[in-house]
Amino acid sequence: MKRPASSSTVQIGLLQSACSAAPVANLKKTLALAERAARQGAQIICTQELFRSQYFCQNEDHKNFDLAEPIPGPSTAAFQKLARKHRVVVIASLFEKRAAGVYHNTAAIIDADGLLLGSYRKMHIPDDPLFYEKFYFTPGDLGFRAWQTRYAKIGVLICWDQWYPEAARLTAMQGAQILFYPTAIGWHPSEKKEYGANQHAAWETIQRSHAVANGCFVAAANRIGLERPVGGDGLEFWGQSFVTGTSGQILAKASANQEEILIVPVDLRKVEVTRTHWPFLRDRRIDAYDGLTKRFLD
Repeated sequence: MKRPASSSTVQIGLLQSACSAAPVANLKKTLALAERAARQGAQIICTQELFRSQYFCQNEDHKNFDLAEPIPGPSTAAFQKLARKHRVVVIASLFEKRAAGVYHNTAAIIDADGLLLGSYRKMHIPDDPLFYEKFYFTPGDLGFRAWQTRYAKIGVLICWDQWYPEAARLTAMQGAQILFYPTAIGWHPSEKKEYGANQHAAWETIQRSHAVANGCFVAAANRIGLERPVGGDGLEFWGQSFVTGTSGQILAKASANQEEILIVPVDLRKVEVTRTHWPFLRDRRIDAYDGLTKRFLD
């Protein structure tokens, strides 16, 4: 049974799954997982990044633009219906077609009454081997935002954004109590033995540090499975979706290779307690940070 909106404890639900080459099937699966999460008590449900398809950014192919859809659109409509039915907040990560030639990696934020509160468009766009996102995604232009939902004030960032403390800080400064990171990150199989442990540790550590620095909860939803949409070695997504507490401690973590619904209770009172006892926001030297607006200080 769900707790009332006035409760300080909120149930986060992260959806971790493998993706097929069939967008309709992926949407159907994710909706089913969200339905299960809601029935298990989740109040804020977050999908993994770009859940409707395999991670198509492994190559540059104009045909992949056919995977995009408008927001509002069919996927947001389906999640709005689910949100109204179960009175849950949903964060849905989608490939947005804004206009011909203008596409974004976007998260739609839907409140527990089914209202589409708004969108976050991924700000930091990577361009690495098998992560050719600059070919597909226009950098976000909506800025860093936080939304007051029925159950908590939340901020949403997407995957590559997670490496940037500035993004987490600017979102937290708007009062976000929980930072959500829909994610699609994995290993190059040929590099896993040498670099895999360090790569995963860095990914987890940087997000735990956002929780510490900002006195908030952090929730990251990642996909699983080996995806080879264009042949070759492909990418092995490492799963391990997780939620951290306000001091960076891991509250719960999913497995590396199993589809899971990770449901984690968080007590929002801890945000105020942490920020009061570790007043990093109070002690920031905002008079001394002008250099942050520069690319590099020579």
